[in-house]
Order: sequence, then structure tokens, then C-alpha cells
Amino acid sequence: MATPMDLPPPDLTATLQPPEGLDDGAWLDVIQKMDEVYSRLLTDEVALEQKNAQLEASQQLVFSLLSSMSDVLVAADAQGLIEQTNQALCDMVGSTDEALMGVPMHSLLHNGQGADLLQGMMQRTSNLRHGDTVELMLRDGAGQAVPVDFTVTPRYDGRRRCVGYVFVGRPMAEIKRAYRQLHEAHEALKLTQQQLLHAEKMSSLGRLVAGVAHELNNPISFVLGNVHVLNRYTTRLRQYLDALHAEACLSNNATLHALAEKLRIEHILKDLPSLMDGTIEGAQRTASIVDGLKRFSVLDGEEREVVVVDAVVERAIHWVRTGMKLEFDVAFQACAGCAVMGNAGQLLQVLMNLIQNAYDAAYSPAGITPKLRICARREANWVVISLHDNGPGIAPQVMSRIFEPFFTTKPVGKGTGLGLSISYGIVERHGGTLSASNHAEGGAEFVLRLPAIMTPA
Repeated sequence: MATPMDLPPPDLTATLQPPEGLDDGAWLDVIQKMDEVYSRLLTDEVALEQKNAQLEASQQLVFSLLSSMSDVLVAADAQGLIEQTNQALCDMVGSTDEALMGVPMHSLLHNGQGADLLQGMMQRTSNLRHGDTVELMLRDGAGQAVPVDFTVTPRYDGRRRCVGYVFVGRPMAEIKRAYRQLHEAHEALKLTQQQLLHAEKMSSLGRLVAGVAHELNNPISFVLGNVHVLNRYTTRLRQYLDALHAEACLSNNATLHALAEKLRIEHILKDLPSLMDGTIEGAQRTASIVDGLKRFSVLDGEEREVVVVDAVVERAIHWVRTGMKLEFDVAFQACAGCAVMGNAGQLLQVLMNLIQNAYDAAYSPAGITPKLRICARREANWVVISLHDNGPGIAPQVMSRIFEPFFTTKPVGKGTGLGLSISYGIVERHGGTLSASNHAEGGAEFVLRLPAIMTPA
């Protein structure tokens, strides 16, 4: 179809006749003016079509930009009614642009949460005449809350009056999820770093312990061997002294009787067996500790046997009480028939560490007697040993690190930070768990759980 621009201008001279009473010259002037007007109309129509094409291109560009935005966009009037949206918002809320026209802005909120905040923000923005930022919870197509960080800017007319608002928002769910993943990765990296540091420390400690255990093993073996020989010699000497004493009685030798009384020979003879037994027990305990140090350094195979729990606990209490000369009130509730499969020396080491730590935690310069309540019981297939002291308890910031190697709350020179860490490893190798918490009645409570077995007949 031809446009007015393509058609030639009409020949008005040939088609129109002059009215009566109008000469030809005047009529030609009229015809000329009409040609000029028609030409101007054609020029204006062409310019208008060009403007329309430019406007359509601009509208298409704006629509393309709005559709390509990943951020949500809402244009609202002064009352907060929606006038324009973009595709990102429609996709988020599961609605169409036509359905959102004229809808109040607060209807997009999840369960109406933040409506007062939205209203106050619009009033504040219009008064301050600049943008403001706030986080709102929108409702998505599935009815779930989606956090969106909105920037609100007022719109003005030609007289600088606020006629509406423009909301540009960025969904924060993905950003928060990425931040959370980054934070978790950072924490995992820090934990791995600490574990590598602890592994290096434990490796150095293992080499040191192996050397110390090797150096101690020879003198301990020498002492233990000599004590056994001395025990046999004591038996023979006792037999000889008994015979000598009987001979003195038969001969009524007053001098020998007086010397025996003065030197308290009878008392010495009665005390010798217990002294030798205690010396042998101490040497064997030292040898067991050295053996434990060697196992700790090389982590070789360990012999397992049936261990009666009550006997190990009572032995640990005895060693801590008498061996370290502590004023300690310890009460033990035994568990008859409770037994586990494990290494008695290692379990004794664990319990001695826990009892010693309980004393250190409950000790007070004010003279309050440290108290410890130990309870052994059977729970399903587990033997549970709980140790509850009357100390101040465990600080929250310490609780998560209490089993870490080299971590200690004791003063410098009073603790190495290895007792609980080594105990935790021993219990773990026995298939059990060791946990710590603050007791409801005050003080700290350590709970040791080990797989139970039937007590042998």
C-alpha cells in the first residue's frame, strides 16, 4: 500500500474551478496556499511516523531491559499501589504483570510481615527525598518466604512532588546460602588447620615419649628384677631369723632378747611382706606406665582381657588418694557384675586422669573439701561410669575444646593439656565414648561409656 509520502501531490488547478466572482489570479493564490499546507501535512506525517518508530524502539528497549533484569522491580504510586513490574518479580511471586497491576505493595509480603516497616520506609523516603534500603520478606509462588534486599527511591513530577516509588530488590536467599557455605568451608579449613597442627605436635610428642620410655625401661626392669630377688632373700632371712629367735628362746639369751626388742625385729618381720608387696606393685605400675607410653608412641597392637569395672575404679581411687596424699572425699557406687573387654592398665590410666582432674577442679584455697561422686551402672549393652565433682563447672567457651591436645586451663607448669586428650583416645579405641557437661546440681560431670560384656563365672 502506498503511503501519502509516495503519492504525488494532487493537481488542484485541474480538479477545482474558481468560484463565481473570484478572478483567476486570486484563485491561483488560494490553490498555491493549499499546496503549501498539503506539503507541510505530508512532512509532519513523515516526522510523526519517525517519532512513533523511535518511541516503539525505546519502549522495546525498556521492556527488554526490564525483562533481562535479575533484580526484581516494582513501580508504585504514592499510595503504594503497583503500576509496573518486571519479569523477575512475576517469576518470583508466581503471577502475571496484569494481575499485579493496582495491587497494594504490602500484598506481596509473606504473611503481611514488614507491612509497617514498608509504610514507614515510604514515608521516610518521600520526606528525605532520597533512597532508602530495607530487607523485606516476599511470598514466592509456593507460599514460602524469600528475603529481598530492597532499595526504595521516590518518583517526582515536574513540580517536584512525590508521585510514587521505585522498588529495586535483590533476592538474598542465594547470597545468604553462598555466605553460609563459605563460612562452613572457612570453619572446616580452620579445623583442618588445627588438626594438622595437633597431628604435628602429637608426632613430636610421640617421638619424645618413645625416647623417654626407652630410657626408663632399663632402670625399671632392673628395679623390678632386684625387688623380686630381694623378696626371695627376705623369705630366707625370715626363716633364718625365726630359727635364731627360737634358739635364743631355748638358751634363754637375755642379750639377744633385748637387742631384738630394741631393734623391733618382730615388727620389721611382720611389716616386710607388705613393704615388698607395695614395692613390687609400684614397680609394676611404673613398668605399666612405661609400657603405655611405648604403646602411645607407636600405636601397636594391644592385648585385651576381661576387666571388672568395680576393681579398676577402686584401684584408681586408691592410687589417687594414697599415692598423691590428697584430702579428697570420694564416694563410689559400685556396679556388681559390670565388666568390659579392654586393657586394664589403660582404663586405669583414664580413670586416674578423670579423678585427678576432678580434684584439681574442685580444690579451693578456702579450705572446702573437694568431693567426687562416682557411679557405675549398666545401661542396655553399655557400662556407664559417671564422675560428678563439686567444682565450679566448665566454662562455656572451654567446653568445645576440653578434649583438644595441649589445651589446658591450668596455670603454666601445672598441666600439659594431654590427660583428657589421651584418655579420650583410649576410650575411643575401646569402642566407647567420653563426654563432659555441667551437672544440674553444680560442678562438672564426665561420663564414660564402654561396651559391656557378661561377667565371667
